[in-house]
Amino acid sequence: MKGLTGLAIILLLALLLVPWLQKTLPPALNPFTPLNVTDEPGWITRYKLKRLQADPDACMAALQRAREGGYIRFSRVERVEGNCPLSHPVRVQGFGDVRLSSSFLASCSLALATTLFVTQDAKPLAAAELGSPLVRLDHVGSYACRNIYHRATGRLSEHATAEALDVTGFRLRDGRVITVQQAWRQTHPESLWLRQTFQRSCAWYGNSLGPDYNSAHASHFHLGMRGFGVCR
Repeated sequence: MKGLTGLAIILLLALLLVPWLQKTLPPALNPFTPLNVTDEPGWITRYKLKRLQADPDACMAALQRAREGGYIRFSRVERVEGNCPLSHPVRVQGFGDVRLSSSFLASCSLALATTLFVTQDAKPLAAAELGSPLVRLDHVGSYACRNIYHRATGRLSEHATAEALDVTGFRLRDGRVITVQQAWRQTHPESLWLRQTFQRSCAWYGNSLGPDYNSAHASHFHLGMRGFGVCR
């Protein structure tokens, strides 16, 4: 009985604290405020991203704010039918002045996570560490109606729900092309930047898988929304 009373008191105090926290915490540290793509990395921002996966309207509102701020270019897509349906996809066309090798279909949460990754890490790190702005992100797709590793049986891949992007390389304004396949195991500055950029991606995605994970990822970074901070 005493245990139940103590639990009731804790719950009551928590309920009383929520309004105070909502008013006093800065937005980036407040788990109750909407996500913005300028929010700093950390467990609160990661929690907000995870929460938006279950709230399509709030996710789309965050993505719209990012578009209005010039951080992403995208268009809405009608529901995709078939064996791997998508209910609220978007087609991403670029991230500010960072172009894409091709547009890609994405869940709202994948589009948001990638906006955060490009805006806060890949782009500023290229300018700071390599002395040239990032101008293009190369990839080999996001949406594919298939099982994991293209197996005939088994669970569906994250690609079947447009919740993963396979990034193969980065292009800088000075003409340098940094590919995962060629640069990952080298020791030049571009390779160090590539590994640092991969580590930074782990703050935004549910799972970031690279060449050190297995041979199937030797040529690309798999950036997906399942899980919570898996970084291999």
